[in-house]
Order: sequence, then structure tokens, then C-alpha cells
Amino acid sequence: MAAAASAVGLGNLWRFPYLAAKYGGGTFLLIYLILAVTFGFTLMVTEAAIGRRTGKSVLNAYGAVSKKFRFLGPLVFLVPAIITPYYCVVGGWVLKYFAGFIAGENEAMTDSSFFSNFIGTPVSPLIYTAIFLGTTAVIVALGVEKGIEKFSKILMPILIGLSVILAVYVCTMPGAGAGILYYLKPDFTEFKFETVVAATGQLFYSLSLGMAIMITYGSYMKKDVNIESSARQIEVFDTLVAFLAGMIIVPAVYVFSNGDKSQLSQGAGLMFVTLPKVFATMPFGRVVGILFFLLVIFAALTSSISLLEALVAVALEKTKLTRVQATVTITILCMIVAVPSVLGYNVWSAVRIAGFAFLDFFDFISNSVLMPFVECLTCLMIGWFVGSKYIEDEAEFDNQPFKAKKMYRVMVKYVAPILLVIILISSILNALGIVTI
Repeated sequence: MAAAASAVGLGNLWRFPYLAAKYGGGTFLLIYLILAVTFGFTLMVTEAAIGRRTGKSVLNAYGAVSKKFRFLGPLVFLVPAIITPYYCVVGGWVLKYFAGFIAGENEAMTDSSFFSNFIGTPVSPLIYTAIFLGTTAVIVALGVEKGIEKFSKILMPILIGLSVILAVYVCTMPGAGAGILYYLKPDFTEFKFETVVAATGQLFYSLSLGMAIMITYGSYMKKDVNIESSARQIEVFDTLVAFLAGMIIVPAVYVFSNGDKSQLSQGAGLMFVTLPKVFATMPFGRVVGILFFLLVIFAALTSSISLLEALVAVALEKTKLTRVQATVTITILCMIVAVPSVLGYNVWSAVRIAGFAFLDFFDFISNSVLMPFVECLTCLMIGWFVGSKYIEDEAEFDNQPFKAKKMYRVMVKYVAPILLVIILISSILNALGIVTI
């Protein structure tokens, strides 16, 4: 449950729907599902097995597998260290909108300038970031079983329940049929190679791969737990929430934009700018808005908890700090690092790193460079140096079946590395404006 919850985050609720709309709706959805049970499954099994077999945090796990690849530990550790601070900034934005709907500011939030005015001031975003990060820290400080696991067991059913309610509501709106058809029916006349790249990248980021999370939770996994079935269950949870998010957002925006799909490519703006306008036209729109942003808070928290836990696990392994002390220390450091991401949209807006604002730069380095790079090297380590038997033996521990063994061997040695190289190159070229995908 904890690992499944970590896989469900903001990427599922706003990134998946606009990518699905941009790259052919049902065509993107079909390709994503195929990749989930092959590519995503392979990487998840690999990370979980490495974590459980070594029993170490990500900093030392790779060295325990192969001394030649010891350098990968610090590289992977950098990913959650970079992502956690700016992710909590975005989590603070979500918290602001939830609070706004609770306070009755839903009419004001329909103004397109509301979002830019909010992030354009330093104090309020910093306060909401601190609240979101502090909430995350409290849950992590309670530990895996008492905090993360218990929280996830309550959170995940609520999250899925809210998704279903909102999806049903939106899909019964007059005119939603066209959006549903576009989202669910594959149209191969719109198929492009970029669709595969986009779907692969979304899956990669959505499942929390290359972030140290799955290795961390793998190290906590008991030997009697079946790794293969656990990976499948995580995929089901993640894909279900992403699918339901598309069923909420695509038809709704399709209806209220009179079929203008260009509005679906706004990314974060789709959630913070377009959806408040949608809610304003709906009966009980304020209630729907409260429920929706509550859903997003849940999704954001489950991921931020896992990111922070990956950092705390290393601190516990490398120091004599207690869990509470380690959590407090890491949280303070994260808040300090989060400050530039907040100020980059206001008082430090003139400061750019390679043309990026601070938050965008942190996102580019972690998502477009480090994550595909370390996962590619992980596949090379297992597929070509250590051997896939290292993972297979752990997956089959205590005579547990590994039904997908043959597929796993081909994926980890050949297919996954090639796809990861394509993602890495295309993401960098796209971010630099050399190629648009």
C-alpha cells in the first residue's frame, strides 16, 4: 500500500490527462497500458528486488550488488534530494486551492490571473509549502508501519473513491460523450513515435522509478512477500488513478471548451486555471472543487511521504539519529532548498539557470536527466554485468513463482535500456528547445 501510494502523485492527476489528450487520447492510453505491464513492471521488480536482497538504503544498495556500480547510489540519492523540496512547493499550491474552495474563494479563482498572482508573492506560497512539508514530516516521523503504511491504507481507498465519484459525475454531464470517446477509443491515424516516448516517460515518472523510493520500500519488504504480485498491484493502483483522472479532466474540459482540446495541453495550468472555471459552471461546483483538490492533496501527500522517507532512510543508516531527529533534520534542509523554487516566481524571477526558473531547473535535472540515466545504468548493471539471475533468485525466494521471468530477461537486457536512452535524449532535446515532442 505504501509503495502503491507513492506511485500515485500529481503526475497522475494533471500530467497524464493532458499527455493523453495531446498524443491521441485512446491511442496514448493503449500504449501506456502495454508499457505498464512490460517496461514499468521490469523496472519496478528490479528496484524492489535490489532493495530486499541488499537490505540497504539506496546509498549503499548498488555497491552491495556490484562494486563497479557503487557510484550509482549517490546519484540515485540526488533524485529525491532534488525533487522533494520543489514537489512540496507544488503541494503547497494545491493546499492553497483547497483552502480557497473551503473559504468560498471559488469565484475569485475563476480569474485567470489568480494563480499567477498567488505564486507571484513570496509569503503565502512559503507558508503553504511549510504546512505541506510539515504534514509530510509528521507522517514520516511516525515510521513505516505506524505512519506511512497506516496512512496509506486509509488514504488509498478514499483517493480512489473520490476519483470514481468525480469521474461518474463528469461523465454524466451533457456533452461529455465526445470527450469520453476521444479518451477511450484508439485512433491509430494519429499515432506517432512521439506517442510512445511520451507514454514511456509518463510511466517512468508516474511509478516512482529511479527515485530511490522502490529500493527503500524493497529493503523493508519481508521475505514472504511475493515481489512479482506486489509490483502488479502497485501498477494497478497507479494506472487506475491515472485513468480516472483522465475520465475526470478530459471530458470536463472537452465539454466546457466546446471541444477545444488545446486547453488540455496547459499542464499545471489545466488544474489551477481551467478547472476552477469548470467547477464554477457546475451545480454544487464549490463542493466538487473541494472534493477534487482534496483528492489532489491526498495524491501529492502519498508521493511526498515516499520521497522524504527515501532521504530519512539514508540518514538513519548513516547517522545515530533517531527517526524523529532524522526527519526533523531532513525537513529543515528541504525547506531551505524549497525557498528558491518559491522565490523564483517572484523576488528572484529575474534569476535564471540555463534559461530555467529555479523550480523548472530542478525538475529538468531530476526528471529529464538523472532519473532515466540512473535507470538505464541499473538495467545495464543487471542485464549485462551481474546477470538477471540476481533479481530472479530474489523474486523466486522461498519457491515463490516468477511467472514473467522470460519477459523480464528480455526487457532488462535489451528493451528497457534502449527505451531509457530514447527518453533521456528526447527529453533533453525537448527541454532545450532543439526538438519538440
